Amino acid sequence: MSLWLADKPLVLASQSQVRRRLLEAAGLPLELKPAALDERAVEAQSGGVKTASEAAGLLAREKARTVAADLPGRLVLGADQTLALGSRRFSKPADRAAAREQLAALAGCTHELSAAIALVRDGKVLFEHCGVARLTMRALSDDFLDRYLDAAGPAATASVGGYQLEGAGIHLFERIDGDYFTILGLPLLPLLDFLRREKLLAG
Repeated sequence: MSLWLADKPLVLASQSQVRRRLLEAAGLPLELKPAALDERAVEAQSGGVKTASEAAGLLAREKARTVAADLPGRLVLGADQTLALGSRRFSKPADRAAAREQLAALAGCTHELSAAIALVRDGKVLFEHCGVARLTMRALSDDFLDRYLDAAGPAATASVGGYQLEGAGIHLFERIDGDYFTILGLPLLPLLDFLRREKLLAG
């Protein structure tokens, strides 16, 4: 007997394997349809977003809408995560050198991760939420950065922060304030609560 009560799987408009694993572990059947979206163009066309949280929300909505346009009647989940250090925003590092530069900038400071989700059906946003977590990195020596990047491998360029908290990235931090799932890029508890209220999940 399944916890999922809808007649068709949830469509995930993301290529994130972390999000996929979180949703599947929670018992939600999925179809994966990553959104083909020029994120910087979407932000520019919006007239400009003021905060990292606004950017995450905008991109989550547009990813879900883009995929939902080709799937009438289906429930589509879009998600996005942004990182900000004060007024400076960071993107996913392109390579090891960019990851090293980014981590050096974040070292010894507190940054914010914003993770947004949006559920869309037939162009209508049914639910959206943005969670924010604050993470304080330790001061990091050059030697440690090199050792960390060796240990992290491809994971250092797989996420917006240059780290994955569930892996070697945990060694970077001295303090973490916020929801664990938000840090992983998917504020799961508010999503599950909405799905239960809508009788899409067993309550």
